[in-house]
Amino acid sequence: MNSELSTEIAATAARLIVEEGLEYGPAKHRALKVLGLPGRTQLPGNDELEDQVREYLAIFCADTQPAELQALRELAATWMERLAEFRPHLTGAVWRGTATRLSNIHLQLYCDDSKSAEIALLNQQVDYDVSQARNARGETVDQLLIDAVCKPLNERVTVALTILDYDDQRGALKPDARGRTERGDLAALRQLMKEA
Repeated sequence: MNSELSTEIAATAARLIVEEGLEYGPAKHRALKVLGLPGRTQLPGNDELEDQVREYLAIFCADTQPAELQALRELAATWMERLAEFRPHLTGAVWRGTATRLSNIHLQLYCDDSKSAEIALLNQQVDYDVSQARNARGETVDQLLIDAVCKPLNERVTVALTILDYDDQRGALKPDARGRTERGDLAALRQLMKEA
C-alpha cells in the first residue's frame, strides 16, 4: 500500500476516533468513505492508527485529554473493584492512554459462565444490555453494556464487559509487537494512574 495513502486514511480515521468516539475498525471504514476511496482499499494497521490518534490528541486535545483519561481510568478502576471476582482486565483506549470523554471503557471479564457476571450485576442492581463481541480467536462472545455516570466529566459512559473463558486469561498479558500489553489488571491500572 502507498504509505502516503495509508497515512492519510489513518489520520482521517484518527480524527473520527477522537471527535466522534468511534472504535478503530468502524473509523477506518468510515475514513475510506470520507476520502472517497473504494471499500476494498487496504486499511492501515492499528499501530499506525494509534500513532495518528496520539498525534491528533497532542495537537488538538493536549489541554483536555489528560483529565478526561484520568476520569475514565478512575471509573474503570471502580468497576474493576466491583467486579473483582471475575478477574477484570482493562483494554482499549482507556488502557492505552488515548481515550477521550467519548471513549467507551472496555473491561474483559474471565469467568466460565457469562451468566455469573449477569447475576453479579443484577445483585448490584445494575441495568445492562447484552451484545456480542469477538474474542482473540474471532469467536462470538457475550458483551454486557452498562450505561455509567462519570461525574468528573458530567457524561454518561458505556462500560463494555466482554465475557471471556477463564482459560483465556493465560495469554492475556503477553506483549504486542512494540512490547506493550494489550490489557492490564487493577494493580497495573493503578500503577499507570500513578505514573500519569
